[in-house]
Amino acid sequence: MKKFFLAAFALFLTLSNVKADERDRVITKEQLPEVAQSLLATHFSGLKISLVKEDREFVSRNYEVIFADGTKVEFTRKGEWKEVDCRKNEVPAALIPANIKSFVSERYPDAKIVQIDRDKNDYEVKLSNRLELTFDKNFNIIDIDD
Repeated sequence: MKKFFLAAFALFLTLSNVKADERDRVITKEQLPEVAQSLLATHFSGLKISLVKEDREFVSRNYEVIFADGTKVEFTRKGEWKEVDCRKNEVPAALIPANIKSFVSERYPDAKIVQIDRDKNDYEVKLSNRLELTFDKNFNIIDIDD
């Protein structure tokens, strides 16, 4: 019985590797969820889009938009932003939760937020001074890396 499960698992891994290349596909901006399209129109309308892609995984689907200046925005299946990486430019203020904005402006007044990443448990923020801050879902600071 143990050999059967090992063989089945090996077959599963082989088949998933064969399909791995088919998971990413280039799409148009119009194929993004409406929420994502709205966010792009509101906060990134002045930037030229270089690539829009859909990443399909077994149980999820994500979208990624890459702009000509290197800015990158990742979206969930529903079109909510997951990560905004503006490289050397500032993340649009409307996308940053007020508690995080307040914390950064009080403690690092000369720094700007150049990247923000969120998931169900925390927010990770990169500043222009190279500090990386992690906040829990209640916006309490839980880590600072330099």
